[in-house]
Amino acid sequence: MAGPLPNSPPLYQKTDHWFQRATAALLGEVPCRLGCTSCCIGPFPITLLDVQTIQQGLAGLPADRRQRIEQRATEQTAAMEIAFPKLVHTNLLDTWPDQEIDQLVTEFQRHPCPALEADGRCAVYDHRPLVCRSMGIPTEDRGLAHGACEVQTFIPILRLPSVFREEEERLMREEAASLEALRRATGITGEEVFLPYGFLSRET
Repeated sequence: MAGPLPNSPPLYQKTDHWFQRATAALLGEVPCRLGCTSCCIGPFPITLLDVQTIQQGLAGLPADRRQRIEQRATEQTAAMEIAFPKLVHTNLLDTWPDQEIDQLVTEFQRHPCPALEADGRCAVYDHRPLVCRSMGIPTEDRGLAHGACEVQTFIPILRLPSVFREEEERLMREEAASLEALRRATGITGEEVFLPYGFLSRET
């Protein structure tokens, strides 16, 4: 039987609020909507904070639904570990070169998120990772756009008012501080894993 579903952490709620206001400021040019699953296909790195939040979301689901998600995650991570045996020893990605991360992402780019339901909904929507909450409003780094989804026909980098970028930077600093606190509390030296690892059962 599902337990009580806790609220997502304050940082995650702040990120939701930022995205909603940033989207409104861009006058609807961000195409995110219910049922669009373009950014829900393929693995990508998430933080250990995200893993904690995902696990909270899973704990609030009925057992059969949670187990189906965990089984999908188990199957995906098993396939990834066959292709990339170093994942068997540790699933932390912090020492991986970008080229190798890109290689895995490309090889498994058709794998849907374990929490993606048949109707296009997210089974842990209120506890989804931070990157899922901010995807669709790209950032610019040295003239290159990052974070745009493939269905966007316009990348609204320059049109987003600076106050939103400043708030985004504050949220990133808060995330970094939270990760540092987590490292100190747990002794874990890394920060990131691939998405499916966040859904593995913690009961074994």
